[in-house]
Amino acid sequence: REVLATAMLEALGVPTSRSFSLIETGEALERGDEPSPTRSSVLVRLSHSHVRFGTFQRHAFEERPDRIEALIDHVIALYYPELDGAKDRPAALLEAVTGRMARLTAAWMAAGFVHGVLNTDNMNITGESFDYGPYRFLPHNDPNFVAAYFDQSGLYSFGRQAEAVFWNLRQLGGCLNLVGEEESLVAALNLFAPAYRQELARAIRRRLGVESRGADADAELAQAAFQALAAGGERLRWEPFFFDWFGGDEGRALAGVRGDLYAGEGFAAFRQTLKAYAPARPEALADPYFQAPEPQELIHQENEMIWASIDLDDRWGPFEAKLAAIEQARQAYGLSD
Repeated sequence: REVLATAMLEALGVPTSRSFSLIETGEALERGDEPSPTRSSVLVRLSHSHVRFGTFQRHAFEERPDRIEALIDHVIALYYPELDGAKDRPAALLEAVTGRMARLTAAWMAAGFVHGVLNTDNMNITGESFDYGPYRFLPHNDPNFVAAYFDQSGLYSFGRQAEAVFWNLRQLGGCLNLVGEEESLVAALNLFAPAYRQELARAIRRRLGVESRGADADAELAQAAFQALAAGGERLRWEPFFFDWFGGDEGRALAGVRGDLYAGEGFAAFRQTLKAYAPARPEALADPYFQAPEPQELIHQENEMIWASIDLDDRWGPFEAKLAAIEQARQAYGLSD
């Protein structure tokens, strides 16, 4: 499942780890805290860094500011060399990580992705998404949608992901406070909200495949897109909305299978706002991917069917076909870095 998740997220422009290989072990896997797969394997991930927020928390718990300082030096040297001359290295690092996390969270939201378990040990210092357990892609717009079966309170629901990420950043800031100045660390954390709003507007605009018209206009477009998704309700799946309107081509969207829905009053503001935007890649719609009536999605039911074919019949064909189809989507959207 994680292999498909990383492929789909990359296709949709989300900073993410990559799945390098799966090595099946043949061992019986037993876990008491959650349902376990019947076939166990070792997943090898590719990522720029495996330093987590929790790595800092461990040294803070052990009251080792010397180790925190050494870890800051390590992270800056390897992943943020542009910060090497900063006077306040803890605050400079926190500011940089805050910006990366704002971008990541916004990308999740634009992709309609629900991570499921946003604790500090699932936060990467380079702002890459990883560790996909009970994840879900939204079937339709629903701020209260949760991915994890154990998330009874909606702590990590779709609409609360920014809140969860900011809480994690505050925990990282608390660790850095052992070696840095509190005032400057607070100032760095306060950059998250405006950075997130800016990155969300950017992510929605990129998902729609149009050129920027400036921060204010892009924010208005993002708001109009979310309002349109809300107007569509359960009749409008998340991914088809961005597929239909990619490049800002109203004629294509209205002529498609969901044209009658888009022609309604609930989409009027979105249609009007989008008209002012030029396509970022006009040639993209000539790609065969956009000639199909439906886009590639990774809805839970399909994921389960693909897994069942492997688990029960040792058939990998559907899995390989899905990876190939997602790769076609990645090339057509042109969103991956």
